Amino acid sequence: MADERTRYFRRLRRRRRSARRWSVIAGGLGGAAAVLTPYAGLGLPDAAWAAGAGGAIVLAAWRWADLRALAAQPAPPALDPAEAAAHSRARLVAAVQRLPAGSGLLAEVRRVRSRVALRGTSAAEQWGRLDRAGSTFAGLRDRLTGLAAPAVAEAAAADRSLRDLALRVADVERAIRFAPPETRPPLEQARTALAGQLHSGVAAYERLVAAAAGYVAENVRSDVQEPAVVRLTEATDLLHGVASALAELRATDPTFRTS
Repeated sequence: MADERTRYFRRLRRRRRSARRWSVIAGGLGGAAAVLTPYAGLGLPDAAWAAGAGGAIVLAAWRWADLRALAAQPAPPALDPAEAAAHSRARLVAAVQRLPAGSGLLAEVRRVRSRVALRGTSAAEQWGRLDRAGSTFAGLRDRLTGLAAPAVAEAAAADRSLRDLALRVADVERAIRFAPPETRPPLEQARTALAGQLHSGVAAYERLVAAAAGYVAENVRSDVQEPAVVRLTEATDLLHGVASALAELRATDPTFRTS
């Protein structure tokens, strides 16, 4: 994916080629008009040659003027390699998100990358529990309407907060491995506190998901029978009645045949 500097030089090359091309066309038409006009005398074809030559000369002049104007502008500075990589990554992510299933694919990639980053830490187990609870909640989200609608936003905010907390726990644990012995006790205390918050937060999130499932279950419970079941029952009873009537007719009239 080209950056601004690359696009600038690409436009410069295109304008230079265009200016050269129209210069060649103008020279060819002008030479033809200069030779053919005295040779055949003035006439309608000569006017066409002269008009073509004049137009080509004007277009060539405009192309050279555009080229000089663009060349007079300073070229954009070259991007830092890290900045260029971030820019390319952002454009790639935007392109993938425009696909029908792009958002879900990117979310899954980020989730897998974070899970790999947490491997070997105590936060990996909590992250897995959070993933399972989040997947369950995703299936219930569209059914949480009415009074339960605010819980969707709360769950999304809690999910982001808990994942950030898990990453912090993993970062502190990695820092402990390389920290000098005299600096480890404060880090251990911080890790214990963060891990406790993470554990209680994940447990609270799981309780939220269970409550959401209970709400969905209670919301669809009703003493009124499902309309589709009622229609199927009525159709079954109707077929049974028709079958009984046909059996009675056949018993009284052996020659009876259904069409």
